Amino acid sequence: MSVSKNDVFESDAELLKRSPEELEAEGRKLDAQKAGARVGLTSDEIIINGGRPLKGRIEVRGAKNLATKAMVAALLGKTPSVLRNVPNISDVRVVAGLLALHGVLITRNEDQTEWRLDPSNVEVAHQADIDAHAGSSRIPILFCGPLLHRLGEAFIPDLGGCRIGDRPIDFHLDALRNFGAVIEKLPSGISLTAPNGLKGANIELPYPSVGATEQVLLTAVLAEGQTELRNAAIEPEIIDLICILQKMGAIITVEPNRVIFIEGVPELRGYDHRAIFDRNEAASWAAAALATKGDVFVGGVKQEEMMTFLNVFRKVGGDFDVHDDGIRFWHPGGALKPVTIETDVHPGFMTDWQQPLVVALTQAEGTSTIHETVYENRFGFTDALNKMGAEITVYKDGLNGDTRRVMRREFEQAAVITGPTPLTGADIEVPDLRGGFSHLIAALTAEGQSKVTNLGIISRGYENFIEKLRLLGADFVFES
Repeated sequence: MSVSKNDVFESDAELLKRSPEELEAEGRKLDAQKAGARVGLTSDEIIINGGRPLKGRIEVRGAKNLATKAMVAALLGKTPSVLRNVPNISDVRVVAGLLALHGVLITRNEDQTEWRLDPSNVEVAHQADIDAHAGSSRIPILFCGPLLHRLGEAFIPDLGGCRIGDRPIDFHLDALRNFGAVIEKLPSGISLTAPNGLKGANIELPYPSVGATEQVLLTAVLAEGQTELRNAAIEPEIIDLICILQKMGAIITVEPNRVIFIEGVPELRGYDHRAIFDRNEAASWAAAALATKGDVFVGGVKQEEMMTFLNVFRKVGGDFDVHDDGIRFWHPGGALKPVTIETDVHPGFMTDWQQPLVVALTQAEGTSTIHETVYENRFGFTDALNKMGAEITVYKDGLNGDTRRVMRREFEQAAVITGPTPLTGADIEVPDLRGGFSHLIAALTAEGQSKVTNLGIISRGYENFIEKLRLLGADFVFES
């Protein structure tokens, strides 16, 4: 699928005729088409006949939240890097395009799971090209540190991403200023320079942001002197990125209580690394097995990184077996149980896990409560579930609880799910990555036929999901 000139608005006059809601919907449609086209998705619509258990085996490759960052890290090396277990997802293709615009030579093996990234000829890219290629991706912000080290300048366009709440880049920009970057906000984006080079800094994040932690790591490793990062994120993907940087020659110490020390070094070499598996995709297929009363073996998954999810999965009434080459998830029969969940940064229950699990909780006997403490607008996907018959009430100001593991946040929301409620087929438009996969699960669970559109958004983070649905016996029509 290609996106032609006819797919965009013809004039400012046409824009003025459209409501903000229409413009946002059109933007989602274009984003989905572009994302799907990058990975060869030939249609943006699927018709699912639900009510059929998913059964079989699928494989999960490298994590979206590691592979894309590892590709950016290759900019820091003097020699080529090799990244293995690379997923075929749209976000990886976006980063590959941005690297190519900056002169990085990328070659892939036959099945395209092993990528060689040669940064020998890094150069400045044109702003218009960066803007056009980045689209709605938020990855360009992480190019700043490496490009400042290599070229002394960087540019990032206006950032997009999933519409799940405000994700300001202030944490990133404040960190870069601490390193000595000079930042200029332009109508087209943000221009950065480092006239005096980048120096180590003492940084404390207001919140253990994954993206801001990655920004500091990618910048500090070549900065002169020592950097101390407090209140850092410590997700498994962060630790895997640290392992990559250490292979490249970096000196990084992870201390207790979310403190990371980075001693700057004069230069780094390339790496050879196998990306950690995608925890979010693994949890999504597990939730799909539970909701559809199925039995799915997810290959490539490890227990250690999934422990928090596995505990909740078992509390809900699901069962699993851990094997050397993956984990089998299944619905053992009987009633599912309600739970109360609070999303949190690692090692808490990930915000990306709650959306697919909510679908299964619509089939639990009783009332479940999800306290969303990470993003302030991540329950928008529940509107479609209610349309299909679910009983989900969203409290935009959150709910107080007697016992809370996570400190209440200002923008916290809560969802109360009452079940079990049978789901029936409906027409659904994918709103964002995780919510979109949750809609797929709901369509697979529901009785009757559902039409799901804007599929390309799902391809941003779920590799070959159409083929995996086939492998698991889903009943659907996907037309070219």
